[in-house]
Amino acid sequence: MSTQIGARQEMRKMAPTARFSIAVSAPVIFRSVAAALLSGFLALAPIQVAAQGLLNTDNQEGSPIEILAEDGIEWLRDQQQYIARGNATATRGGVAVRADTLTAHYRGGEGGQKQAIYRLDADGAVVVTSEGTKAVGDKAVYHLDDKVAVLVGNNLKLINERAVITAKDSLEYWDAKQLAVARGDATVVENENRLVADILTAHIKKAANGKQEVERIDALGGVLISTKSEIVRGDEGVYEVPKQIATVCGNVKITRGENQLNGDCAVVDLTTGRSRMTGGSGKVKGLILPTQ
Repeated sequence: MSTQIGARQEMRKMAPTARFSIAVSAPVIFRSVAAALLSGFLALAPIQVAAQGLLNTDNQEGSPIEILAEDGIEWLRDQQQYIARGNATATRGGVAVRADTLTAHYRGGEGGQKQAIYRLDADGAVVVTSEGTKAVGDKAVYHLDDKVAVLVGNNLKLINERAVITAKDSLEYWDAKQLAVARGDATVVENENRLVADILTAHIKKAANGKQEVERIDALGGVLISTKSEIVRGDEGVYEVPKQIATVCGNVKITRGENQLNGDCAVVDLTTGRSRMTGGSGKVKGLILPTQ
């Protein structure tokens, strides 16, 4: 048995990378990457997804997905799966998903019926790249029936040229609801501005020019906004992306150096980095230390 295993390992080293191309009716790669891309644009205003074709994939119907894998590709007919192992990469257009293992689950394929992939799993050292944006995690799953994609793992991160997004629990994209969600100490950093919350939810809409834009970001739990001049803390907040104005409410504290203001709500201008406190139902309280 050990001799057979050794021989197989040697053959695997000598064999070229497996290459496979399949035509499927579902836009697997594009919609999976859209989950990461839209989460990655949370901090940008106005937010225009450069790779809009990732979302509008009707014209991609039936186009092939190229799969490369160093350790081979299996077609399990009984389980209705394709499994690519060993530095596996699935590519379609300018979008690529790389993982230790890629598994595509499909329906159909019998009696001349076209195969339809309904789920894609990426396991181990997952990297999604497209249009200058890179998402990194341990595992990604896309459910085509529900149009929901989830990226999870340690050191969960999405990077593009303008912002860095991190989360401890997950990065998600809900296509039908047009929502992108970052969960678990979710953080967006853009230049000198930082937005942190337990959950960040981006509401996406189609602009007049037909491009996808993030209209509003809801921040829930442990909200913190830091600019070059101050730090604002509160229970929840809403960021109006086109205006670059954030409203934070609930036990709000604004800290500027050694001075602090307390109140019910604060309005933060992320363009200027300045904020103002509103009392709401109560009074604004301030602690101003004298200069020496």
